[in-house]
Amino acid sequence: MSTDINRCPGCQQPLRVTELTCEACDLRLSGHFERGCRFCALDPEQRRLLDVFLSSGGVLRDMEKALGLSYPTVRSRVDALLIALGYAPRREQAEATEDRAARRQEILDRLQAGEMSPEEAAGELRSVSD
Repeated sequence: MSTDINRCPGCQQPLRVTELTCEACDLRLSGHFERGCRFCALDPEQRRLLDVFLSSGGVLRDMEKALGLSYPTVRSRVDALLIALGYAPRREQAEATEDRAARRQEILDRLQAGEMSPEEAAGELRSVSD
């Protein structure tokens, strides 16, 4: 059995630490203790995502390559990770980010379809980034 257990194997609810033991003298403390590390409460998939996030310097495009996932999937998982850690992004920030991403994709699609020149696309992309 894994010693890295954070959720009840029966119902999947978070487990709470109720006993601490000193390995040197076998002193035992019983009670209800907080986990000292909020990262310890993450499930293995979330910890892996955090590891990839840190190793990629937070660059989602690099995470996309490392994980073999699409950008929207990586973005969604990072948002869920932030929520799990208590760093929920503000709704308006998330919506603004999604709007900018959609607008950039629209510009790139129009460029690829030949509906605009590379110079026009570059200008519009700059205005979306501002």
